Amino acid sequence: MTTTQNETAPSGDFAPLLTRAAEAETTRDPSSVMTLLADSGTTGGRLTSYRSTFAEGAVGAPAHLHTGSSEMFYVLDGALQVLVGEEITVLRAGDFLLVPPNTPHAFAAAPGATADVLFVFTPGAGRFDYLRLLGRVMRGEADPQEIKDSSERFDNHYVDSPVWREAIAARV
Repeated sequence: MTTTQNETAPSGDFAPLLTRAAEAETTRDPSSVMTLLADSGTTGGRLTSYRSTFAEGAVGAPAHLHTGSSEMFYVLDGALQVLVGEEITVLRAGDFLLVPPNTPHAFAAAPGATADVLFVFTPGAGRFDYLRLLGRVMRGEADPQEIKDSSERFDNHYVDSPVWREAIAARV
C-alpha cells in the first residue's frame, strides 16, 4: 500500500489507503486531540474519518447538522454525551451511533469522563480543513467568524438546541 494522505486518487476511484499512527496528522485545541485518518480526497469521496480524544469536561461540538453526510460515532474508550434530535444519551466504550443527514446532534465528553471516539462521515466530506480551522479558532489563532462563514463549505450547519444548552450549562 503506497497511497498516503498527501496523494489524491483519480475522481471516483481510489487506491488502498494506509494511515500509520506515527505519521497521521494531528490537530488540537485546549481540550482535545484530533488524529486525521482519511479525508474524502483520498477515498474517492466515499468517506472521511478521524479520531478525537477528549479531555475530561471537554465540549466537542455544539448542536449542528450536516445536509449531505451521515456521521458515525464509535466510542473506543471513555464516555461521550450526545444529543440526537432533542434526546441526550451517553455512549460508552464499544457503543456505535449513526446520525443521518439533516438530524441535529451535538457531543461532549460525558460529565466526569474522557472520551476517545472514531468519527466517520459518509459520503466523505472535506472535514480536515474544518478541523484545522476549528483548532486554530479554539487556540485563539483565528476569528470564530471564520467558522460561521464556512458552514456551506464544510456542510456544518449550527442550530439552536435549548436541551443541549441546558445540559452544557449544568456541567459548570
